[in-house]
Amino acid sequence: MFAVLTDDQDILMDSLNYMPNVKEHLTDKGVFYQRHYCTIALCCPSRVSLLTGKAAHNTNVTDIIPPYGGYTKFIAEGLNSEYLPVWLQDAGYNTYYAGKLLNGHSVINYDALYAKGFNSSATWQTGTDVPETFPGQHVLDINVGHAYNFLDDAVQKDIPFFLTIAPVAPHAQVIILDPENPQIQNRNITAPEPQTKWNSSFVGEKVPRTPNFNPDVPSGGSWIRGLPQLNQDSVDYNDAFYVARLQLLAGIDEMVGEVVSRLDAAGLLDSTYIVYTTDNRFHIGQHRLQPGKSCPIEEDYNVVETVTTHTDLAPTFIKMLNINLRDDFDGTPIPVTADQITAASKDVSKSEHIDMDEVPTNNTYKSVRVMGTSYNLFYTVWCDNSHELYSDPYQMNNLLLSNSSDVESSLGIRMTTLPSSLMNSTTPAGPRSTASAPAQSPHPTDDIPQLQTRLDALAMVLKSCKADSCRSPWVVLHPQRDVQNLGDAMTPKFDAFYASHPKVSFSECEQGYILESEGPQDVIPLPG
Repeated sequence: MFAVLTDDQDILMDSLNYMPNVKEHLTDKGVFYQRHYCTIALCCPSRVSLLTGKAAHNTNVTDIIPPYGGYTKFIAEGLNSEYLPVWLQDAGYNTYYAGKLLNGHSVINYDALYAKGFNSSATWQTGTDVPETFPGQHVLDINVGHAYNFLDDAVQKDIPFFLTIAPVAPHAQVIILDPENPQIQNRNITAPEPQTKWNSSFVGEKVPRTPNFNPDVPSGGSWIRGLPQLNQDSVDYNDAFYVARLQLLAGIDEMVGEVVSRLDAAGLLDSTYIVYTTDNRFHIGQHRLQPGKSCPIEEDYNVVETVTTHTDLAPTFIKMLNINLRDDFDGTPIPVTADQITAASKDVSKSEHIDMDEVPTNNTYKSVRVMGTSYNLFYTVWCDNSHELYSDPYQMNNLLLSNSSDVESSLGIRMTTLPSSLMNSTTPAGPRSTASAPAQSPHPTDDIPQLQTRLDALAMVLKSCKADSCRSPWVVLHPQRDVQNLGDAMTPKFDAFYASHPKVSFSECEQGYILESEGPQDVIPLPG
């Protein structure tokens, strides 16, 4: 298996449209999961969820630096012996990793406890060797060079292998001024720097002007709703940032084409799974936000009609490689064949986020996404106890606001719709086109107050779920198994039950996963 894990790549700003090799070899010939979501929009905790098959509240890695995140937190939680590469090696696979593993895995702590589970791992060191520096070389060139060497080694050994290439791209350029104190005030964050050969590519391209790009009407919830509209200088900066990301992705696209060619030359292409994903998405100008991530918006969570999440990836890889599944996975294997996709029925995808230092205002929230064949709902409870509920693809119409109709009117569009490209996952439709008008597919939201009570209860289950309760949250609320989806739960006979059920709330906006500040914890099932 060959996996590519990019860093902060977008989908809703059409980045894949600029990657011809990915299109030719992957999206055109494989399955494209347009409804795949990360469950926490922040590098380190998202990567840990991907590698363990567990939600962030179960890994307790919820930030990129200590005390609540980073490589040292990963080690402290005992996860270095309980994640994907270790399980693959136990099953007889050679494992290789080239690129960024986890934030905070550095020249300072690399030998405190080596990352387990790899035949070779190049985080600018190979295996347990002393780290090397490469002055004057672009990080992507180094990353790709290691990857090609690992691929050659894997092919020569004639043993099943799992090779991950994890470039630090198209992530912003971050210069940490004091490695001993990597807080935001000790960092310089700028647009990414592409390889020189791509400097003249994509010049003049602009961030797609979707309805939620720097809107005239305030949008979003909590502190986002108070952001001022971007001026022209900021818009120009955002466009330049966007071009730099496309230029950096060109190098990754080139690498994908080369790896496919090498697998073909070795006679392994037809027997090798190829997976392409990213740790989380990115926003540039949407909802008036400067370039960044970690917000409860589609641009930050949507990764590439089957609903899937990053917690599903480890179980999926395990199943694809014919290894026994673990009982403690929060996720479930993703359907990968046409028959599996047709048979799949899953309408819940949870997302949660625990603070991020890069944002100058507190950014803690719990969110739940519920999808069916005719609805796509995204519900958020912020740590200031404000609420958002959306059914529109651009998250401009908060259904819980009394003036939501005014927002629709000012935009001149009907927002309770889904784009047609989200309605079919059996064919690789490609990313959502900014030129396409959304197709009518409304959710029956005639009774918003009753709908909110169902989402509140569902969020209560998902914010602290483990294993089976993450995979089948409705069963936790309805042990009789007479409710399988949101449509079943909306039956009026359950109104009183849901109205009285405890709800997600916060007493403080904390910097980490602090249970004492997260309101009620106990889920009350419907009595039999």
